[in-house]
Formats: sequence, structure tokens, C-alpha cells
Amino acid sequence: MKKLLSLTALAAATALVLSGCASASTDAGATDEPTNDSGVRIVASTDVYGDIAKQIGGDRVSVTSIIDDPDKDPHEYEADARTQLSLSKAQLVIENGGGYDDFVDKMLAAADNKIAPVLNAADISGYDQEPADGEFNEHVWYDFPTVQKLTDELVNQLSAIDPDGTKTYEENAKTFEGQLTALEQQEKDIKASFDGAGAAITEPVPLYMLTAAGLVNKTPGAFSEGIEEGTDVAADVLKQTTDLFSSGAVKVLVYNEQTSGAQTELVLTAAKDSKIPVVPVTETLPAGTDYISWMTTNLNALQSALSGK
Repeated sequence: MKKLLSLTALAAATALVLSGCASASTDAGATDEPTNDSGVRIVASTDVYGDIAKQIGGDRVSVTSIIDDPDKDPHEYEADARTQLSLSKAQLVIENGGGYDDFVDKMLAAADNKIAPVLNAADISGYDQEPADGEFNEHVWYDFPTVQKLTDELVNQLSAIDPDGTKTYEENAKTFEGQLTALEQQEKDIKASFDGAGAAITEPVPLYMLTAAGLVNKTPGAFSEGIEEGTDVAADVLKQTTDLFSSGAVKVLVYNEQTSGAQTELVLTAAKDSKIPVVPVTETLPAGTDYISWMTTNLNALQSALSGK
């Protein structure tokens, strides 16, 4: 499901922000310049990228994540004045891109912030966003090589904005990238044991991870694309999907628990009825976790499911 930002909400938020900025400019001591207390001002489209930025920036950055609640759907986000104001003052912006969070570009344009560099993860990934053989999978935060590239870009941009913090950014990045390397090794370990095993999904959210782990997506494209777009899939496509479990074509179902409906529930029931293990995943950070621990949990769950534990 890829719903764009509501233009009405955007217009309302913009008006409120312009009003707020006008009043702020008359306040004693109000300034757009960074302070030691606030650090480099970063706005991220989701808390996934917000956490990554915090891991690299540490105490030298102040991060605002627009989508910061597991109950919020990035596809259905509507603008608010506080977010618009944050974007107007941002020194660095991080978005996923690839059609996932177009609201960032719209809000940034409305905020008239032409100075802040924008790190677009989909662009940074280097993947073809218009593949001839299907749709681009925009969920690139499940792709650890892309996150490695994003980390390098964060170090470059933060060092340009705050040269005094370069050593801190480089050291934090080294630690973070070491943790990413460990995650990639776990994917390789899974692949060593289960290379070629079939997997089913409800949406393409975890596909980069599953592919790196050697699993083969057996789900009809019409099913996962329909669920992602929020449209009902044809009865024959639904049957093809549920038959994957009874036929033994797949060893695991990995489903997006943030998006559910009657058809995904039927798929979930079919998997359980056939005693196929189910691994839930999410698009945003679960409460009380960070990027590395979240992805570690995902990989541990996948490995356990495939091992029959």
C-alpha cells in the first residue's frame, strides 16, 4: 500500500508552520543555528533511519523521526505542523525513497528548506528502481549492504556539517558496521544450511533478508503486490498462495504483522494448519529496541523457524 501524503493536511500544516516561524523569529534568543545542546539537527522519515543516525551521530546529533510508533503506517502518514517545522530547521534529512515515503519530499519543499542534504536510501543502494522483470522492492533497510552504504554517507555528511565531530562519527560507524557484518554473517550461516528452501511472504518487506539467507520466494507476485497496494487479490491467486503450505513448497511464512486483513489472515491460518512456522516482521522499530537488536531478533526467529525449533 503506497498512499501519498494528503494535500489538504500538507497545506494546513504548512500554514501553521509559517505562522509558527513568524512568531518564533520575534522570540528573544530564537535562532536557526545549531547549538551544543541540540547538535546537528537530523530529520528521518522513520525511526529505523532515525536510530541509524543516532548510532552514528551519538550525542552530537539531535534526531527527529517522523514515523516513530509501530502503530503508524508510513504509507498513510499525514503531515502535521510540528514535523513541518522540524523539516524547515533540519540540517540533514534521511528518507527511504523508492516511493515509500514521498511525504518527506513534499513536506521539505513546503518547508522551503533548500539547504539540508537529503540522503535517499533507495538511491544510495544502487539498485535499479525500474526493473524490467517486476517492481522495485523499496524496503531497503532490510538490505545490510545498503545500510552499510548509508552509514558511509552519514559519516561524510555529518563530518561536512560538523568537522569537529569527524572522529566520533568515524569511530561510531566502525562499531556499527562491525555489527552489520555480524548480521551478514548470520545470513550466510542460514544460507549454508537452507540454501534454496522455499519461503512465503505477505508483502516484500523482508525479501532482501530472505534472499541473502538463500531462501527462494515462492509467493505469487500478484498476491504480495496486491497486499502491499491494499487491494484484494483474485481468488485463484489466493488459492495458489495457500496451497504453498499444504503442498510443502515452503518451509516458512514471513509476514508483515503491521499490515493485516482478511486475505493475509487466511494465509496465516493456512500456514498454521499445515504446521509451517510463521515469522512476523515489521516495517518500523518495535518499541524499546534499536536497529541492530531488531534485525538480530528477526534473523534469530528465521533461523529457529527453519531449524524447527
